[in-house]
Parts: sequence; C-alpha cells; structure tokens
Amino acid sequence: MNSLVEKPGRTNNLAYLYTAPAIIIMSLVVVYPFLYNVVISLSNMNLTHFRDWRIVGFRNFTAVLTDGLFWYFLFKTVLWTVLNLVFHVGIGVFLAILLNKNLRGKSVFRTLLILPWAVPQYITALTWRGMFNAEYGAINLWLDRLFHLQIPWLSTEWGAFTACLITNIWLGFPFMMIIALGGLQSIPEELYEAAEIDGASAWQKFRNVTAPLLRPVMVPAIILGVIWTFNNFNVVWLVSNGGEPSDKTHILVSWVYKAAFTYFRLGYAAAFSMVIFLILFFFSWRFIKQTKIIENIYG
Repeated sequence: MNSLVEKPGRTNNLAYLYTAPAIIIMSLVVVYPFLYNVVISLSNMNLTHFRDWRIVGFRNFTAVLTDGLFWYFLFKTVLWTVLNLVFHVGIGVFLAILLNKNLRGKSVFRTLLILPWAVPQYITALTWRGMFNAEYGAINLWLDRLFHLQIPWLSTEWGAFTACLITNIWLGFPFMMIIALGGLQSIPEELYEAAEIDGASAWQKFRNVTAPLLRPVMVPAIILGVIWTFNNFNVVWLVSNGGEPSDKTHILVSWVYKAAFTYFRLGYAAAFSMVIFLILFFFSWRFIKQTKIIENIYG
C-alpha cells in the first residue's frame, strides 16, 4: 500500500509522457513559428533575398519605428480598439442587465442576440460590405428613403473606417453580453434587497453593487477584447477590400499582412509584427498589474 503512495517531491515520469503530445504540438504551432519570426525580423529577407537572406541586426526595427505609416496606423489601431471596446462593453453590459431581469421570452432574445457572434466572422464581414455598397447596398437605400441621404461608405478613408467599426461592433457585443450575464447571475439577490431597503436608486445599485462585483469577471474579458480587436484582421481586410481606398483604412495587423504578402517585405513585416506583440504584451502586463485581477481571483 505504501509503495503506491507518491512521496512528496518525487517525479512522476508518466505525467511527462501524457503531456508530451500537447507539448510537441504547441512547440510546432506556437513556439517554433514565434522563434522563426524573431529570426526573420533580424534579417534582410524579401523578394530579392528569399533564399540568400542574412542577419542584419535591428535594421528592420529601426525602419518600422521611423516609418510614418507605423505611427499613423498605430493611431488608427488605438482609436479602432478603444471605440470598439467602449461599444462592446457598454452594449454588452446594458443588454445583460436587461436579460437578467424577469422578461417574457428571455430565452428567445438571448438566442437572437448571440447570433452575430455565432455566425462565422468572414460571412458577416462580407454581408456588411455588401450592405455598405454605395449604389445597391441596403444601408444607403434606407438612408435615401428616410433622409434623402447617400454616404460613400467604402470610397472614403473615414467612411470605410466607420463601416468596419460598425461591423465589428455588431460582431463583438454578444461576447461581452454573455460574460456580463454570467457575472450578474452570480451576484446574490440579497445585496440588491439590502440596497433597496437603504433607499438606493437604480444608478446607486449599479455603481455600488453591480459594477464592483462584475469587475473580476469583466477585466479578463476586456483584456481578451483588446487583444482580439487590436489584431482583428478579418473585418478590416474584408469590409474595406484590403485597406481601400489607397491603403488608408488599414490597422497595424492588416498593414503587416499587406507588407508581407503583397510587397514581400518579409523581414520588415516580421519586425512590425514583433512590435505589435510587444505593444500587446506590455499593455496586458500593465493592465493586469494595475487592476490586480490575479490577486483578486487567486487571493
């Protein structure tokens, strides 16, 4: 009997055998591509030096950080991320509060509201692109019928940017809604009853009861939302037709794709992607440290 009990500190080699397939797969699909990207970012690989590339140090990083396009697309990416997150969280929490009440047909509304998130992203993006068409799109047809207004959505820089923004807001709010709804259902009803006895208004109950107890649930969701939105290639690329007009509707990740696979500036694009990685890494680290979410979850 005693021989079957593992002694403290003794290594169970069988555990490594069980986890080996997962470790190997993760190394092949995550670790190796990341390390290869680091090497390429330090090289002069491009269309003319595809096989005879060599290490050139931090030349690509210097080119990225001194390129005016980087700072312009960084501004648009930050604007894109902030606006999306504000609407995702705002609409999501608002709808979650409504769905948390005793409403008739609540399950039907919940199913309908989650549909934008359930439909494949590229199908939604292409559908919205058709709706934003200036000549036969549904949006301009309704605007013309109601307000005699025609907007050249996809032929101007900020029109295309707004079209991408509306599309991504439609796609993103259901995720925040589901997360917030799960958090709301875990809040004890007794806290709201005590707040009512104290004469608290609806806003005071939200500020002093709902918001603090939703915070541990929403902070990780917001971090994920920032990373997903910051790197949301599909919507920008498909709705704006590859950054049109004249490559002005790009965010950082879509410009990296075009630099790599249209202009074949592979070393430059690899360095660009590393800069994006570092931006998101330091943001996530700083945000987690600032909100102390890890300490709040694990004590």
